[in-house]
Amino acid sequence: MLAMVQSLTLSGMEGYPVQVEVDVSNGLPAFDIVGLPATTVREAKERVRTALKNAGFDFPLKRITVNLAPADLKKEGPGLDLGIAMGILTATEQIPAEAVDGIYFLGELSLDGTLRGIPGILPMASALTDREEVRLVVPQVNAREGSLVKGITVLGAETLSQVVRFLRQEGELSRGENNFLLNRDANWTVDFKDIKGQAAVKRALEVAAAGNHNIMLVGPPGTGKTMLARALPGIMPDMAFSEALEVTKVYSVAGLLPKDQPLIGLRPFRSPHHSASAASFAGGGKIPKPGEISLANHGVLFLDELPEFGREVLEALRQPLEDRVITVSRVAASLTYPARIMVAASLNPCPCGLATENGGINCTCTPLQVARYQARISGPLLDRMDIQAEAPRVPYEELASETEGEPSAAIKQRVERARAVQRERLGSDSANAEMSPRQVRTFCRLDGTGKELLQKAYQQLGLSARAHDRILKVARTIADLAGDRQININHLAEAIQYRAFDRSMNSRRV
Repeated sequence: MLAMVQSLTLSGMEGYPVQVEVDVSNGLPAFDIVGLPATTVREAKERVRTALKNAGFDFPLKRITVNLAPADLKKEGPGLDLGIAMGILTATEQIPAEAVDGIYFLGELSLDGTLRGIPGILPMASALTDREEVRLVVPQVNAREGSLVKGITVLGAETLSQVVRFLRQEGELSRGENNFLLNRDANWTVDFKDIKGQAAVKRALEVAAAGNHNIMLVGPPGTGKTMLARALPGIMPDMAFSEALEVTKVYSVAGLLPKDQPLIGLRPFRSPHHSASAASFAGGGKIPKPGEISLANHGVLFLDELPEFGREVLEALRQPLEDRVITVSRVAASLTYPARIMVAASLNPCPCGLATENGGINCTCTPLQVARYQARISGPLLDRMDIQAEAPRVPYEELASETEGEPSAAIKQRVERARAVQRERLGSDSANAEMSPRQVRTFCRLDGTGKELLQKAYQQLGLSARAHDRILKVARTIADLAGDRQININHLAEAIQYRAFDRSMNSRRV
């Protein structure tokens, strides 16, 4: 007998419906799966066979052929187990054929018939939003995640037997809750009020957060660069629901979504070690999974000790910082993941870290060593760092002071006001850092004095056309923080000073 059951598979960030066609016919006992299955799908034969027997159902000693349509789409992961099992039970008339109509089945089967959770439920469920009166049966642990998608009914089950009793109308399955509120309760370990001194760097971080600008902190060891960067998420604006949904999809695909947190409400903060590979950054695997760049989507990617990262790793950042997406190509697939990130980086000015202190009189590095160290950061990557701020050593008086600085919550309020202005101006959730060249020409106009100042900076600092536009974007953000409609000379001057390392670092390259 022939049976047809609906399921889903995942390709990158997109879910695709799969029709599981099961034919059970007379002949020598065999169990074949066709339709471009990956290894994890081919192994479903043993999981399904054993789960059906241990759950008390009859497994036919006949020729079983399972076709996963469409046949030209690669099927990966254990999520098709439940659909294949339902197809066999339907084909052998252990459940009514009409009972599976309008239902999609997803889940991995353990050998005793228990349903295990699988990654990627949210993007797969999202593929059903344009279909009417759809029900989706998933493992109980995935039910809350699947219910984030509006317009479909998500049913959770713990065992194969529960699903069969439901289809036989002998029991009910629990419905996933879909009344989620974004959890914005953040207990950041670092607050700006706890950081002594570094007023100029705090200001630079505020500007970066307000416009989603990339920022690089340069200074001697122990001046608080890492601590300042880790305080950055505390002043970032809250995510919109659409942003939270996209972040959740990425973590779901990567299999990193916490079981007790079906919706991620806080902006990601990723801080990979400098020994990370280029594949872990961009996305790796035979079928590429999201890498650190995509896991930081709508959040912060912090690169501590920037020159210590491999050249391939740093160069992998160049295209995503421009396009806001990253395309990972492998032999088996070419997939695109979102990459709307803000890069925060820290580094020492030289190997010993003392080149910028007291005129460099305590620095033990030779000019050649300094040049080689700084040359690890390519010109194109340095160009993409909108803000380059110096973090000098903090005087003892400021360290010993018991006066608290401005708390992160107060800075965050100013950042959110600036972002609200940008949303109204740009007509979307985009920030100033994401303005197109046409938008830069429209919204970043300068008066005569401003044009003259920018021309001098362009010539003296040896800036590129990209750096020219990024200065204008930063100046626009500074004006937004000040509540000014036009960019004035003070806004532009502050933006230009954030490019000081373009000259100092380029002059040392060899």
